[in-house]
Amino acid sequence: MSISHNQLREVMRRWTSGVTVVSVNHRGKEHGMTVSSFTSVSLDPPLVTISLMKDSRTLELITRSNSFAITILSRGQTEISTVFAGQIGEDGDRFAGLETKRLASGSSVIKGGLAYLDCEVFEIYEFASNSLIIGEVIAADIGEQDKPLLYFDQQYHQLQE
Repeated sequence: MSISHNQLREVMRRWTSGVTVVSVNHRGKEHGMTVSSFTSVSLDPPLVTISLMKDSRTLELITRSNSFAITILSRGQTEISTVFAGQIGEDGDRFAGLETKRLASGSSVIKGGLAYLDCEVFEIYEFASNSLIIGEVIAADIGEQDKPLLYFDQQYHQLQE
């Protein structure tokens, strides 16, 4: 028995997740996108995973640079998430006007985030319409002492005080 794309989307909307921006810099081309499919998979070695559409510019640049960075967004960064989710097209400068910090990999993270990870590509698995990227964390840092930005049922939410 197979389910439809719409059925799976409807069910997955019930999963609450944090929100991140995955960023990459390859030979001066900087790009990033909002990603909620992010998780830690191992402490030794320190590995995280993200899932990106195969045709995304972000995946193309990660494949070329063999590295990427992750900003875990705070509750005040809804607009940033929206911009990186595609409000500005693939060729637009999504980093314009943002305060950023460049990491060892060359990728930038967005200041004001809860935490930051700098990663080298450990492995990429291609399947269906997506690629699963496993990154080895080469550096990590804590950012703001704030609450996370959450995503549930196609809307942003915040933890209650």
